[in-house]
Amino acid sequence: MDCSSFDRAVALSVDGFGDFASGAFGLGQMQGDCLDLNIDDHVYFPHSLGIFYQAMTQYLGFMNYGDEYKVMGLAPYGQPNLVGDLEALLSSKNGLYELGLDYFRHHRESLNYQWDDGEPKFDRLYSPKLEALLGPAREPGTELTQRHKDLAASVQALYERRFYELLAHLHGRYQCDQLALAGGCAQNSVANGKIALHTPFRHVYVAASGADAGGAIGAALVAARRAGQPRTRPIDHAYLGPQFDRNDCRLAIDAERLTIEREGVHVRRMDDHQALCEAVVARIVQGHVVGWFQGRMEWGPRALGNRSILADPRRSDIKDILNLKIKRRESFRPFAPSVLREHVGEWFEQDADVPFMAQVFQIKAERRTAVPAVCHVDGSGRLQTVSELTNPEYARLIRTFADATGVPMLLNTSFNENEPVVCTPQQALACFLRTKMDVLVLGDYVLERS
Repeated sequence: MDCSSFDRAVALSVDGFGDFASGAFGLGQMQGDCLDLNIDDHVYFPHSLGIFYQAMTQYLGFMNYGDEYKVMGLAPYGQPNLVGDLEALLSSKNGLYELGLDYFRHHRESLNYQWDDGEPKFDRLYSPKLEALLGPAREPGTELTQRHKDLAASVQALYERRFYELLAHLHGRYQCDQLALAGGCAQNSVANGKIALHTPFRHVYVAASGADAGGAIGAALVAARRAGQPRTRPIDHAYLGPQFDRNDCRLAIDAERLTIEREGVHVRRMDDHQALCEAVVARIVQGHVVGWFQGRMEWGPRALGNRSILADPRRSDIKDILNLKIKRRESFRPFAPSVLREHVGEWFEQDADVPFMAQVFQIKAERRTAVPAVCHVDGSGRLQTVSELTNPEYARLIRTFADATGVPMLLNTSFNENEPVVCTPQQALACFLRTKMDVLVLGDYVLERS
């Protein structure tokens, strides 16, 4: 809650596990210049919303850590007609979630967890009883059937049901309409986007990096409070990472000069930022894919306009173009819109600040055909709201696109191929050169393929 602008809010953290707790909540209130926040209760091991979702992600054949977002993307292609079967896995008691432990292994077996080639690997979390209930698990890489899609929809639906029951319980306990949300489960942007629709909470702040990485900010805030420091200003943007100047960009380009010339890439520097935006928008409108590298890197799991790949949201073919040229991702996974904050209410059924791309809203029905590249099969979009105050360069680019097209948003995906999001100019240039990206904007340098 300390990162939000709320003077009084329910604070909730929900994740897999942390110190044998998977949930913690309390009420935060300002007392003078300091925040008073006490944790009133926990949900303890072995019960966990995160474990439920991770286990079902594995059952569906997505075995990498963090693949839960694939289940969220797959869910709209199915019907939640298997919720009744899944209720044995996840129930609710007095508003708090409980696992059906017979279907899981984490509480009674020693499960292997190790780092392999830079990423964590988990043993299977579900027990044989789950396969007895639902049938054999899907093998990774095999066909996704309609039953798998229905199961994904049912997993998401049951998760949301138990999550909203918890939120209703907390609202009844604290009688407060404002919610500050963190933890790994706070990355379930689909559920987050419906909080104001399905619970009594009316104002929601989702932390920029609510999973384990958020502990860094939390530790700093605790230390500041213990030192008697006043409350920090609200964290309303995530541009807190490394920054590189014009000389850094020039050195990266010079180091790859031979490759750049061999591939027929034209390099120019544009000091006039408006002219740069107009040149980039002209290429985007032509259907080209643009790497956009500016300012400080984003902190957290999302690319938010400083380490982004951008494209035209109006083109129904742009998802295929992106996957062909760079991403090579599953066809059911949606791409996200970055939208100017002042236009959110014109295009989406809800109007709120979503600076960290942590909520999914429904796009208005009459607007969906205008932006097919960022409209998911269920009419939703995982939006990022962009403000002049927090990212004037990115806002200017989107406004320039809006002036040219009447659409105040761009398709935004992370600047990477299959590796982590690029951080340095060298990494951005390497990604540009090894893929079929059309344009790279590296600070005020513009690199264009012939």
